[in-house]
Amino acid sequence: MGEARYPPIADYGLIGDCHTAALVSRAGSIDWCCLPRFDSGAYFCRLLDWDKGGYCEIHPVEPYEVDRRYIEDTLVLETTFRTAGGEARLLDCFTMRKGGRAHPRHEILRIVEGLEGGLRFSVRIVPRFDYGSLKPWIRCHDARLFTAIGGDEGLLIDGDIDLRMSGRHVLDGEFEIEPRGRRRLKLQFVRPETIDYEPPVPTDPRTMDQRLEETLGWWRQWVSRIGYDAESRDAVRRSALVLKALTYAPTGAIAAAVTTSLPEWIGGERNWDYRYTWVRDSIFTVRSLGDLGAGAEADAFRRFMERTAAGSVDDLQIVYGLGGERRRWLNEWELGWLEGYRGSRPVRVGNGAASQAQHDTYGYLLDLAWRWAKRGNQPDEDYWRFLRALVDTAVRRWREPDHGIWEVRSRPRHFVHSKVACWEAVDHGLRLADRYGFDAPRETWSGACEEIRRTIEEQGYDAERGVFVQAFGATALDAALLLIPRTGFVAWEDPRIVRTAEAIRDELCEDGFVLRYRDPDGIPGPEGSFLPCSFWLAECLARGGRREAALEVFERTSATANDLGLYSEEYDPTAGEMLGNFPQGLTHLSHISAAIALWWE
Repeated sequence: MGEARYPPIADYGLIGDCHTAALVSRAGSIDWCCLPRFDSGAYFCRLLDWDKGGYCEIHPVEPYEVDRRYIEDTLVLETTFRTAGGEARLLDCFTMRKGGRAHPRHEILRIVEGLEGGLRFSVRIVPRFDYGSLKPWIRCHDARLFTAIGGDEGLLIDGDIDLRMSGRHVLDGEFEIEPRGRRRLKLQFVRPETIDYEPPVPTDPRTMDQRLEETLGWWRQWVSRIGYDAESRDAVRRSALVLKALTYAPTGAIAAAVTTSLPEWIGGERNWDYRYTWVRDSIFTVRSLGDLGAGAEADAFRRFMERTAAGSVDDLQIVYGLGGERRRWLNEWELGWLEGYRGSRPVRVGNGAASQAQHDTYGYLLDLAWRWAKRGNQPDEDYWRFLRALVDTAVRRWREPDHGIWEVRSRPRHFVHSKVACWEAVDHGLRLADRYGFDAPRETWSGACEEIRRTIEEQGYDAERGVFVQAFGATALDAALLLIPRTGFVAWEDPRIVRTAEAIRDELCEDGFVLRYRDPDGIPGPEGSFLPCSFWLAECLARGGRREAALEVFERTSATANDLGLYSEEYDPTAGEMLGNFPQGLTHLSHISAAIALWWE
């Protein structure tokens, strides 16, 4: 299967425009990009099939060395190539502009700039639509202007680089670059029918340069809202930029990751599609951004959830398409023609967890509303009716088993984390009702709050060891227990949580990293260490008064970031290798929360 051809996941950098994103390798190749949305079909997906997937690469013809970074406080990626003959840099970004929420350019800009000496660069563009299944029709409209179309997908290829057809489905080119010289390539999503009715025209190179400067300014203006100014400042800002890049600007939804089917273990079956918006992960995201001073995203997601659920809790899902699409959009199916990253199959599109019951959703939606209210906002009557229905549902359903935070595909269980989140929903509902004088069945809710707490403390707590457990009647631990204090159910310094955190550190850690749990979950095969859990442990230890232990866990987990400060979902400490979808929003937001616990509160 040619595993050696696939770069490590850590080799990739992220660019995006709050509509979609692309991954760029150290070799200057865009190997993953879906257009026009995160969850659209892939135009380039060599990441999942080296032969069929398609790519766009720019790199020197001669052997080279690479350094790379993000230009400070932006999502503009700078890759510096050094050869025996000179040095040049490649700047990659999706262009941003004011008004881009409703009117994005859907445009990748790639600029090569000479620094020292002279270099010769090679360009190769191999678009492959619909996840590599369709070789598009490439047409030449001008000496440097091409389009690629097929099905309902289209790509405009523009710039000041001479390209030539290599067969019917590939573009090739070479160029020389000298100090202070520039060459530009633009890749832009277009609808095929638009090309027929509005023939494309070349973009002036100076306009492309202006769009680069506009993009730098856009990202810097957003970052200026981040108030964090303590230890790990640059890393925290980088995580915040990643979270912002994962937001879907038109609706306020937030993608969990930009990829699908990057394996949680090489060759394994745990290969999922995370390009959608999970209610829980999104609320964690906006909480982290809000803690840093970026609160607008929280309000946008709050509005998204109210709209998407149609104001009705009966229609609530745990995950949605980025436009608010429901089950049909998320139906899980396999792309049998792709070999998968290093042979890891199946490659999946969609996510079957959309139909699961996960009761923690109620608690996190009430937490979102409570935090929004504490910033000085008052829910209107329509919003309160939605929130009240959420609480009523939590009161009605907390006794039922569910699939839990980890979306197990085995039988539902009485997960303690889910029960605590139901308690949170009722508790925060009472707080909101009291704060604003809203009509609510206070006596019923108060009784439910007390009953949920009592049941958790009796059935979800191992009195002999003095720790909370994964599920009622079980003795096993679960890293999600580290999140209990966030709900207010117990204080961070509560001895039960302190002991639980220590037990997780002793029993769920391997090679210094935290596993999610050890119980079978209905899916065959191993997985790596789930990086958010290690950051949760660092936060829990820090807030519980174990600062030195917390710092040790934080530093070890932070070291798994690649050279650009990006984190994956999971990690194999033995191989020192990133695993899972990338970059993973849950890891980045957990990194922020742990840093705040250590240095900013």
